[in-house]
Amino acid sequence: MTQRVELAAVMDRLAVDGLITDYAVAVDDGDWAAYREMFTSDGRADYRSAGGIEGEVGKVAAWLEESMRLFSMRQHLIVNRRLRFGVLEQDRGDTARVQADYVNPMRLAAGAGPATAPDFVCGGRYVFELLRTEDGWRVREVVVQEKWRRQPGQDTTD
Repeated sequence: MTQRVELAAVMDRLAVDGLITDYAVAVDDGDWAAYREMFTSDGRADYRSAGGIEGEVGKVAAWLEESMRLFSMRQHLIVNRRLRFGVLEQDRGDTARVQADYVNPMRLAAGAGPATAPDFVCGGRYVFELLRTEDGWRVREVVVQEKWRRQPGQDTTD
């Protein structure tokens, strides 16, 4: 590889990493306009394994906005990112797939549960399908694969 190709690959990796971070921050901060903007026009999200819905980004963003009101604090910690670039129409690097593990602690909002309830915490894996567009990298699809959760009142001494 030439230095120019290597630099382009590094720049793409940084841009993809930034997009995944922006995704987590948008959900944590409840910035649903930013959430919608990071998807392609035909973008989809699938939160069914976490008790949510699947569908086009506008529908899912509206559902997230409503359901996340239950939590006064959200913090997605996204780690172990595995990135693979793909090929679209014979151009290398137009698509990317990211698998990333997450831990998501959330605090119930006042009145949403018992005052002594512990935080709601869940974990699993995201699978992001990304597309390079004229506006940069965008999410074509995200699928949540929840693997575990601890809910208020659940015994954690197992």
